[in-house]
Amino acid sequence: MGGLFISFEGIDGAGKSTHITALAQAFEAQGRVVVRTREPGGTPLAETLRKLVLNEAMDALTESLLVFAARRDHIALVIAPALARDQVVLCDRFSDATFAYQGSGRGFDWDTLGMLEQWVQGSGPTHDLGLASAGLLQPQLTLWFDLPAPVAAQRLAGARVPDKFESQPEAFFEQVASGYARRMAQQPHRFAQINANQDPDAVWHEVLRVVKAKGFLA
Repeated sequence: MGGLFISFEGIDGAGKSTHITALAQAFEAQGRVVVRTREPGGTPLAETLRKLVLNEAMDALTESLLVFAARRDHIALVIAPALARDQVVLCDRFSDATFAYQGSGRGFDWDTLGMLEQWVQGSGPTHDLGLASAGLLQPQLTLWFDLPAPVAAQRLAGARVPDKFESQPEAFFEQVASGYARRMAQQPHRFAQINANQDPDAVWHEVLRVVKAKGFLA
C-alpha cells in the first residue's frame, strides 16, 4: 500500500486533535499501522525545542531555525522510518504552519523559509534518510481546519494557560489564516480546506469525504 503522510493544519481551537484521533481509528479499522505525531515535537529533542519556541521570547528567525531543527529530527527519527515501513503518519502541523505562523503571523521572509524548507525536506536530505521521493518531502494530503479567530478564542477560553502564540490578538490569527490560504494557493493539489466552524460530526464527515475521495480509505 505504501506509506501515507497526512498533515492537519489550523489555529488552536480548530478541532484538529479530535479528528486526528477519529481518522487514526478509521485507518486502523482497515488494518493500517498509524503513527500519530505533532510539530514542533514528536521526538525528545523536538519536544524540548517546542517548549522554547512556545514560551521563550525570540525573534522570528530564531523561531524558524528552531522549528526547522525540530522538524529535521522529527523527520529523521519518526516520519521517514514510518513511511519506509509503509505506515500512515498523521501529523498535527508540518511545514505549512511555519509559513503561516512565522511567515505571515510574524512577518518573516517567505523566501528564507523556503530555503530552510529545501535544506530540511529536500530530496537530498530525505534521500539520506532512505526516502527516494523526488522534490520536497510533503504530506500527500493537508487538511486545513479553517476557523475564524474569534470562534477559536471562545473555544479555548479557560481551557488552559495560553502559550505565547495563543496569547496573540485576533489580528495575528487573521494573518496566520492568510498564510495558510497562500500556501494552499501555491500547492492546491495537496490541500483540502475544511470548514471547522460547524458541529464536530459535520466536520468529521467533511474530513472523511476528502480522505475517501483521495482513495486513501475504502
